[in-house]
Amino acid sequence: MKEEYAILVVSHVEEIADGLKKLLDQTAKTVKIYAVGGGIGGGIGTNYNKISEKVAEIDAKTILVFYDLGSARMNLRMLEPNIEQKFKIYDVAFVEGAYLAATLLDINHDLAVVEKQLAKLAI
Repeated sequence: MKEEYAILVVSHVEEIADGLKKLLDQTAKTVKIYAVGGGIGGGIGTNYNKISEKVAEIDAKTILVFYDLGSARMNLRMLEPNIEQKFKIYDVAFVEGAYLAATLLDINHDLAVVEKQLAKLAI
């Protein structure tokens, strides 16, 4: 049975996360895309609880995670041991990495192929 994937994009600005989700939804219609951004009250930043609540909504077995800045990564790393799904955080160019992963998954490439291509975008 093929493993089920979802993509989570995390940004310091809610509108950036939502905009990237909108782009990915248009280009990778078969892939589940989730977005979370901004701090509490809509300010700039990231928040562990907001990210955790979004992850709880995701029913995929494996979550491919893309983030914009370091404190988003910090929150994601703190969350990682507390979730049941496989949680794969990629240190790659934010928009390009999420786009690449979504489009490759949409045309049924396996995770090994996706990760080989993502390695070229490492930051």
